[in-house]
Amino acid sequence: MSRLLYTLLLLLILPFVPLRLLWRARRQPEYLQHLGERFGFFKAHPEQPVIWLHCVSVGETRAAEPLIRLLQQHYPEHSILLTHATPTGRATSEQLYGDSVMRAYLPYDLPFAVGQFLRHFRPQIGLLMETELWFNLMHLCKSLSIPLLLVNARMSEKSARGYARLGWLVEQELRNLEAIAAQTRPDAERLCELGAPQVVVTGNLKFDVEPPADALQLAAAMRGLMGDGRPVLLAASTREGEEALLLDALQQVAVPGLLTVIVPRHPQRFDEVAALLSARGLNFRRRSANVAVAADCPILLGDSMGEMHGYYAACDLALIGGSLLPFGGQNLIEACALGKPVLIGPHTFNFDEAASQAVMRGAAARVWDQAALAREIQELMSDARARRQMGEAGLAFAASNRGAAIRILELVEKII
Repeated sequence: MSRLLYTLLLLLILPFVPLRLLWRARRQPEYLQHLGERFGFFKAHPEQPVIWLHCVSVGETRAAEPLIRLLQQHYPEHSILLTHATPTGRATSEQLYGDSVMRAYLPYDLPFAVGQFLRHFRPQIGLLMETELWFNLMHLCKSLSIPLLLVNARMSEKSARGYARLGWLVEQELRNLEAIAAQTRPDAERLCELGAPQVVVTGNLKFDVEPPADALQLAAAMRGLMGDGRPVLLAASTREGEEALLLDALQQVAVPGLLTVIVPRHPQRFDEVAALLSARGLNFRRRSANVAVAADCPILLGDSMGEMHGYYAACDLALIGGSLLPFGGQNLIEACALGKPVLIGPHTFNFDEAASQAVMRGAAARVWDQAALAREIQELMSDARARRQMGEAGLAFAASNRGAAIRILELVEKII
């Protein structure tokens, strides 16, 4: 009955879905592409047995890379199918994997759409990344004897409280999963409290992601345009409102020649951030222009896709976006893995354990307010030795947490 009510609610929302897609398409026209897939209609027909992974957007798609590479090595006779929910996730898949995988949008969680998806591709196994609990999908996988795993699973306290309100429905559908591979012990404990019967701790796949082979080459080219001798502060994956906070803090910072690189999390915000910089009368350049940044230009707007590793490798200090305001924080592991000192704000519930470990091990510093942010930028940009020590701690921290991809592969091997 609970799942029936859930489905009825989705059906009530269904007439408004085209309006939502049109609204999103104002900034990202790609939302109007492949519309049929969102309702269970697909053109691609697999010619081999299918291993299916659902990676909602950019973060999950990048995090899945080491696991996908292992699956391709161990199961060359299978096709890898990646499903996404956002155009940016799909575009990231194209950049990372090209034609070596199949890709599609995962349909909305309606029985007819999900049923058509599962019968069309007939995956031998499905892997949902992180916290994707779609109740009709989980139920139909069980009904069709398609083993479904939740991998790299995380469950924050806030999310656990929300799911707990759904009571029996969550417990019932979690039991339809073949297994759950959690990032951390607290994640596993929260999932068990919600009723999950089989949870193992495998670690965070994001520690296994290797920087692209051309990351250092890209960084060298970037530094050439930025000015080789300039100190570079990177504000990575910033969210709404954070750019203004950072700009206010920078007014209290006096570092000669400082170049601040601001890379918004979502590409549809590039023009919005450019408008903010213009409104403040700030001189800036766009990365997309691919021209040298003048010595008197204090800001570079990182309006490019697929270059985050290059930005990290080129900077001297990385501020992790999504953490200054309550968005939960973006991935700090990439910066640590490249040996860069890291600043994080107070809001890191998306990476609770990783953020706490990084601070404890000296790889990151947490700032609680704007004054502390300005102070840490000033102190670290003025102290090369402190930056080097934090970077070395970051390398050690990242190296000590690798291995999740192999552990998840072992779970898959037991089932296929």
